[in-house]
Amino acid sequence: MNKKLNVGCGRNVIDGWINLDRIALPGVDVVADIDSCAEHPLPIPDDYVDEFLLSHVLEHLHNPLPLMQELHRIAVPDALAVVRIPYGSSDDAFEDPTHVRQYFHNSFGYFSQPFYWRADYGFRGDWHAERVSLLLPKADNEGLSVDEIMQKVRGLRNQVKEMIVELRAIKPARAPLAELQRAPAIELVLI
Repeated sequence: MNKKLNVGCGRNVIDGWINLDRIALPGVDVVADIDSCAEHPLPIPDDYVDEFLLSHVLEHLHNPLPLMQELHRIAVPDALAVVRIPYGSSDDAFEDPTHVRQYFHNSFGYFSQPFYWRADYGFRGDWHAERVSLLLPKADNEGLSVDEIMQKVRGLRNQVKEMIVELRAIKPARAPLAELQRAPAIELVLI
């Protein structure tokens, strides 16, 4: 049976999933502070979880690398992690005073070993960003080419409503070599 972990679930408990949060709210199965994984590992065995959901969680963490390394530890090889997050240049990324970090479509490469070919920050996880979906308002983008939309995304604020990233656990971890970097597929979703 697939083991699924809903990381930082808060009140968004999912039936059939292991629901993890730092507060013992109703339906939370595992109580752990995901922003202190470097000092306090998650109480979950190695190679245990097949699928992860992090819905509007990473932007709240001061240092996401220890969490992503812990999730890699508890992931089975080829486990899927789905991250939903505000896009870095949107007001949603900045307005909430509990948001401490912004993410863009290229940010997720830094959860992989090949991105550390220049410097070693001690991160030992390895996640490959397979797909980055950018959810954009249909009314503002219908009829535009992919290049025109991406130009708006790169140069203007509030173009992306939400970003959804699909990551795969790479086990064993790859070497920190630039030539092993692989760009994710970018999908533009008009909503």
